[in-house]
Amino acid sequence: MMTYSDSESSHGGGKEYKVFRQFSRDRLLHEMLGESTSGEGSKSSWKVLIMDKVTVKVMSHSCKMADITDQGVSLVEDIFRRRQPLPSMDVIYFIQPTKENIVMFLSDMSGREPLYKKAFVFFSSPVSKDFINNIKSDISVLPRIGALREMNLEYFPVDSQAFITDHDSALVELYSEEAENSPYFEICLYTMASRLATVFASMKEFPYVRYRAPREQDGSPAATRSLIPFKLAEILWKCLEKYKSIPNYPQTETCDLLILDRSVDQIAPVIHEWTYDAMCHDLLNMDGNKYVVELPGKHGGPPVEKEVILDDNDPVWLELRHAHIADASERLHDKMTTFKSKNKAANINRDGELSTRELQKIVQALPQYNETVEKLTLHVEIAGTINECIRDMRLRDLGQLEQDLVFGDAAAKDVINLLRSLQDASTENKLRLLMIYAIVYPEKFEGDKATKLMQLAKLTPEDMKAINNMKYLGGSPQSKKSSSGFSLKFDGGQKTKHAARKDRTGEEEETWQLFRFYPMLEELLENLNKGQLPKDEYACMNEPAKDSKSQRSTNSTAPNGRRPAHSMRSRRTPAWARGHCSDDGYSSDSVLKNVVPDFRRMGQRIFVFIIGGATRSELRACHKLTAKLRREVILETAVAVRKGYPQNSPETPQLVLAS
Repeated sequence: MMTYSDSESSHGGGKEYKVFRQFSRDRLLHEMLGESTSGEGSKSSWKVLIMDKVTVKVMSHSCKMADITDQGVSLVEDIFRRRQPLPSMDVIYFIQPTKENIVMFLSDMSGREPLYKKAFVFFSSPVSKDFINNIKSDISVLPRIGALREMNLEYFPVDSQAFITDHDSALVELYSEEAENSPYFEICLYTMASRLATVFASMKEFPYVRYRAPREQDGSPAATRSLIPFKLAEILWKCLEKYKSIPNYPQTETCDLLILDRSVDQIAPVIHEWTYDAMCHDLLNMDGNKYVVELPGKHGGPPVEKEVILDDNDPVWLELRHAHIADASERLHDKMTTFKSKNKAANINRDGELSTRELQKIVQALPQYNETVEKLTLHVEIAGTINECIRDMRLRDLGQLEQDLVFGDAAAKDVINLLRSLQDASTENKLRLLMIYAIVYPEKFEGDKATKLMQLAKLTPEDMKAINNMKYLGGSPQSKKSSSGFSLKFDGGQKTKHAARKDRTGEEEETWQLFRFYPMLEELLENLNKGQLPKDEYACMNEPAKDSKSQRSTNSTAPNGRRPAHSMRSRRTPAWARGHCSDDGYSSDSVLKNVVPDFRRMGQRIFVFIIGGATRSELRACHKLTAKLRREVILETAVAVRKGYPQNSPETPQLVLAS
């Protein structure tokens, strides 16, 4: 009775290449909903869909309600709510394999009068043999089951190339003081690993599992925390070994997985990122990907509020989200101007009479014209609001100092001068600046020095706990060297530059000012692609053979060289971030479609999992490297890619999960 999903991976075998999110969506809609119907009716027969709290999230992150109804679902129900009997309709259960869910399912379908006609049961993750035996032992239920399958879909796509395992409290449960003595420690690790494993089972991928190796071996709490990536890799490996029995599951490695924790880069979550995407999430009052924008009223009327969703279904957002905010603003203005000048509907009030044919063309153009102008107007208003925030908060000065600190071009006196000149800056912005300073210059953030900076910034001891708690993530401001810091020497015998990151400006296409910063993830993934990750720092659960190398991009690297940052208007967004767009603002729906016309030449996928949260800059790096390496890079993390403000708790490690 128990069967597995036997869909083939889209990576090879002549199959059409599907990007990550599309893969998940198609499995839910076609493999689960589309194929679930009793033999007496057609596939278009109406049916009921029953889910629990977790699977509702899985479904909502991949599909719209319209997609679900298109597959013949007329009613969506919660398994734990009282439901009306519908004995003439088939039912689909998409549920976790928990004892409570099994009990509810048997209660629905057992006895003389079951709630539904035929049940098609799909589990989001592997189900135990005991639960299967419980189902088989109920002789009244067994004939009413049309399917009993493991879908292995217990992850939540948040982008075409990113998903979460939905562990908002991962930092607290895994990295807080005495966390390893809490029962939530093992539960969090196991759940995270099992959900991550369902990604590989679902996509028929078997990874080389690499992980950030422990930094200490002395049995201290810090050493225990540095073991977390290894522990997660170990649990994941046991899950993957079990999946080898699934039909068509590969027996040899097909992709790369890199498991990291936040200690690999503590700067990325706190520094201001200057892309349109990051600025929206950092500066605007967004609820996930929803934002309420205030638009000018028509005919001089009062302003009106409109809720917009910034996601993959918005072509303007797709085109501009990874562009520098200044570039995005310019391009929006140019697109609006060009569209209006070319569209006949924009010139309807011109002098002279119009012919019947001209009027007909204008009427036909109006719906598209109005829709496009409305979409562009929304983004013009959003970009305008962001630029106002940047001016009001003097973020350019702050952002310049943040990046100068990271690249070794600023020191204590620059921080002191800015804090004196920005007395009205928000607590969050001052705290973020000091966190960067503490990471780059840990030796200058000790004792009285830290206290004086706190007083100058008008911060409280409670605020400063966010900085002190960074030690739980492996980057204590008391340590003499940051985990991500290193020094750079310059020509001419000059003094060594104290930098936390090397300047890669000359290695890439020209960029805008304040676009120098890049997350360490970008460099790590490039080294992984080249097979150059140090084994003592990034160990492998299943060491690849010496002559075995992942498929890699044939792109050559641009010659090295350094260029100083120019003014805001002197540089353009790199070509990888540009979509194939037209004057109406519409572009294709994936960076893969923009840069890789022949998907058969795509190399093996790269998955990267960051314990404790990821950032907008790291998501941008994954999109960028997908184009550069010709390998789909999929970002995985415990919590949503977002920004958050540090919570001031003395016993928990707090990090601003920022854009």
